[in-house]
Amino acid sequence: MSVSYLVTGATGHLGYNIVGSLYQKGCRIRALVLPEDPNAFRLSEMAQIFYGDITDRTTLDEFFDCPSTDEIQLIHCGALLTLDYKFNQEVWDVNVIGTKNILDLASSYHVSRRVFVTGVSAIPLDEEKEVLTETNDYRTDKVVGIYAKTMAAAGSLVTGACENGLNASLVLPSVIIGPYDYGQTYSTQLIEEYLNGRVPLRTDGGCDLVDVRDVAETVINCLETGEKGESYILSNQFCKVKELYRILHELGGVREVRLSIPGWMMKSSSPVTGVWQKNRKRRSLSTTYSKHMLKANAHFSHEKADQQLGYRVRDIRETLQDTVEFLRSENRA
Repeated sequence: MSVSYLVTGATGHLGYNIVGSLYQKGCRIRALVLPEDPNAFRLSEMAQIFYGDITDRTTLDEFFDCPSTDEIQLIHCGALLTLDYKFNQEVWDVNVIGTKNILDLASSYHVSRRVFVTGVSAIPLDEEKEVLTETNDYRTDKVVGIYAKTMAAAGSLVTGACENGLNASLVLPSVIIGPYDYGQTYSTQLIEEYLNGRVPLRTDGGCDLVDVRDVAETVINCLETGEKGESYILSNQFCKVKELYRILHELGGVREVRLSIPGWMMKSSSPVTGVWQKNRKRRSLSTTYSKHMLKANAHFSHEKADQQLGYRVRDIRETLQDTVEFLRSENRA
């Protein structure tokens, strides 16, 4: 029996790498992208492209309507990230309503295996725990910021559907970095701005960074070995902002940012830096939410994914080296 692999969010950083990995394995891929997506052409040689919007169920039937002889496997990684605290209707619609639409249609079209990508932000950041592990109790009142709340809500939808018989798993990556980001995620934007000398100072704190290619490969593995209703953290290495900038300085041969500002001062100045970046027509990376996350507990265990999904991670320095080379090949740094 032939297998059709359905990938949502296919032009995103993770989605593109998933499509690329499936293509290298000789798989038949159906890629869902938004109408008029400027990066859709990048998928043309690897996948059959379908245009639709996960917030509008009426646009998705063609994407799901595979040949009757095919086994259908689905990877849902279409999501919208924001660094704002406040409620955002578009983020809610994409991340929550979109997930519900995909869940419903996957059931209607008899999809055999499903993997839903959320993120570690859906896990309550318990400061009393030294290392954070998986949970199946996703609650919006236990996390802060609209993005985290939508991820928790989406996780709750998936686990609830699994309790009613759905065959699906959840994967929760930490902060994804790496090459082949044509849409410029926040993490790639930060690296790009540092390499171009647009980061005047650094703050304290840090986060867990993971290579997009390691996540993509493990998401695909999860289709085969992930257990129904289970969640898997895909983290790698906690990296302080200071260490990240030092590595980028060494790899990129750019000026090292030595000036440091305390977290409390950075937090209080975030509205000012936000306006400054807005005036430069760039998304602000300095927000109340981003400062909160840099100070929160970001030590995650990926032991469960190691054991059940064959998860393996590469050294973060290799990831950053490849990212620098990618950005320079695209004349972005």
